[in-house]
Amino acid sequence: MADKQPKTPSEISAQGELMAIGIACVLPTFVTLAYFVAAAEMESGVQQAVFAVAKVVQFSLPAAWVGLVCRERLGWPAWNPRGLALGIAFGLVIAAATFGLYFWLSPTELMQQALVPIREKITGMNLNSPVKFIGLGVFYSLFHSLLEEYYWRWFVFGRLRRFVPVGVAIAISSIAFAAHHVVVLWVYFSHAPAVALLLAAGVAVGGAFWAWLYHRTQSIYSIWASHLLVDAAIFGVGYFISELLA
Repeated sequence: MADKQPKTPSEISAQGELMAIGIACVLPTFVTLAYFVAAAEMESGVQQAVFAVAKVVQFSLPAAWVGLVCRERLGWPAWNPRGLALGIAFGLVIAAATFGLYFWLSPTELMQQALVPIREKITGMNLNSPVKFIGLGVFYSLFHSLLEEYYWRWFVFGRLRRFVPVGVAIAISSIAFAAHHVVVLWVYFSHAPAVALLLAAGVAVGGAFWAWLYHRTQSIYSIWASHLLVDAAIFGVGYFISELLA
């Protein structure tokens, strides 16, 4: 990743930088629509291929812009434990709330209707064994969470805060972060739109916390640890839903 608060080269206009940030804000929603909705009826191999290509395009954007266009030096961030305890505590609280909410709602008709599309998605992605499901969960928890923090907090929020007040940058980046989750939640909770939007609002709050923590600590490690705990909990719930425990 680039050095802390790098200066944009003079030849890169503010308009160009804001355009790149704007594209980054909406691209994940189109990516999610492509692999999660448009490819949903295709064979599992095609779904996985669409997913892989779409994700490579998405996560290549920040590095391509910063490294190739702005010509800033990219590198792995130095170890910085600031905010790590707070990030882990937040992640554990949200993880516990995720499990609690699932077990509270699981007997209800609301959740029973959501189980059908969730299990269809699990089947469509060929996650028909504990090894495959746990493998995907480990990938998302350890690596995809890091990629999302690099994308949303380091790039979108980190670049945007140089043009607008920090609070505005937090709000914009967090709403954009929640937007592609709306697509996923809508597929599962189309029978309860208010629930889908409420859960998406929760995602936005989480994104806002991570942006605030990143701004306060300048540590990717604190928000990564927090994010991976939340993703692990989501896949833990998914494992119960998948019926692979039987």
